[in-house]
Amino acid sequence: MAQQLEAELHQVNFTGLLQRFLYYQQNPGSEIDWDDVPLHQRPSYHGKISLYASAVATFYAPSDICGVGGMRQERIRAVPVWRKEGARYDCVFVTTDPSVPGFRGRDVARVRQFFSFSSGGACYPCALVHWFCRTAETPDEETGMWVVEREVNADRSPFLDIIHLDTIVRAAHLLPVCGDDFVPQDLVFDQTLNAFHSFYVNKFIDHHAFEIAS
Repeated sequence: MAQQLEAELHQVNFTGLLQRFLYYQQNPGSEIDWDDVPLHQRPSYHGKISLYASAVATFYAPSDICGVGGMRQERIRAVPVWRKEGARYDCVFVTTDPSVPGFRGRDVARVRQFFSFSSGGACYPCALVHWFCRTAETPDEETGMWVVEREVNADRSPFLDIIHLDTIVRAAHLLPVCGDDFVPQDLVFDQTLNAFHSFYVNKFIDHHAFEIAS
């Protein structure tokens, strides 16, 4: 149940996020802001929720010579322990405006949990994500890469959301924007996305990433 998952994930607003997600899934195209939706119109869910440690993204990348006919697959993970070491919560490209090409029609998010549930005869495969936001309206002039930073609420808590898996394109690779200070020698991989303030969206990781992150 949603309330039990709140405690397990240490996310006190998970139930509210689930309500919002379900409302917009049941009312596609609605332009009503969630805060303006009357309480009696907000859907509730008290059923079973299935959790998953990973999801497989299948996408068409004709410019990439690897794969069969341009089809690619990659596994995206969200696990508290990876290979008996630290946590692994992968970042992904999310389509937010299909009408806009390149990165301007996409955003980056970090997956905190994959899950699914059924409501009204429909199954919803989802992900709880922490959004990143652009720091500028154009890519960085020196590197040609977009720069993003963790999106937070007014109280500095992570800005979380629940998204449908269909909006996830593939994994995203972020590079920290280093300042003038030295990087601590004891910094490990699972701390990187929390230790730095902003990140480059690495479009040079492969051909397909170059196309969608330009």
